[in-house]
Amino acid sequence: MRFAASVEYEGTNFFGWQRQSLVNSIQEEIENSISQITQTDIKIQGAGRTDAGVHALGQVFHFDTDIDRPIKSLTKGVNSFLPDSVRIKWVKKVPDDFHARFSATGREYQYLLNNSSINSSIWSKHCGWTFYELDPTLLNNASKKFEGRHDFTAFRSSECQAKSPIRSIDNITVEKFNTFYLFTISGDGFLHHQIRNMIATIIDVAKKEMSIDYIDTLFQKKDRSLTPATFSPNGLYLTNIKYDKIWGFPDSLNTLNIFKA
Repeated sequence: MRFAASVEYEGTNFFGWQRQSLVNSIQEEIENSISQITQTDIKIQGAGRTDAGVHALGQVFHFDTDIDRPIKSLTKGVNSFLPDSVRIKWVKKVPDDFHARFSATGREYQYLLNNSSINSSIWSKHCGWTFYELDPTLLNNASKKFEGRHDFTAFRSSECQAKSPIRSIDNITVEKFNTFYLFTISGDGFLHHQIRNMIATIIDVAKKEMSIDYIDTLFQKKDRSLTPATFSPNGLYLTNIKYDKIWGFPDSLNTLNIFKA
């Protein structure tokens, strides 16, 4: 039997999603917890990977098991073996041809940026921070430059293993709450470090260190060395993985904006 599940996690104390030797990962925590419940060796497949320090409100994964337990019991049981920073939100039995990664039709991330003279002690592990004065109009306009289908070679890490650098970004919105900016970015998929490199570039434009038209040059040059240093992982959240309604998953409406109607 195959099960799909959604998980929320606070990534500060983990070395990312993917299981690695000698360091703690989200995947390892979940696999160990499900294995405790099923008393079998469980391996999970996530919809995508997140780096060390990156968080998630709606990562999705699937796993196979011959152990048939009530969904509520399975969910509660797995959570009982997980640390407080990792929580399974829902579990659903799915057909064997479902795949958390390959069945996904889209992905959404949010980035929370604190723009103040002094970083917040409360939010420091949960947001990016810059003390430079930012122009809100330039911030919005620079963000919109990334919409559409582009070659993101200049915005991916040297360690990126994706076969193609071509990605489509459907929409980017920017909301402001006091000193905080909340970016919501949705697309078909994202390269390693792509969003953090985009945010670094947008900030450079908004603080008037880079011309907004230079973003077009970065797309054309396809040279990572011309792009600003990768920005902080702390403010990045994997919020929603999109799937066709045929799978019958709960509506994916996760957001950092808890005041949104």
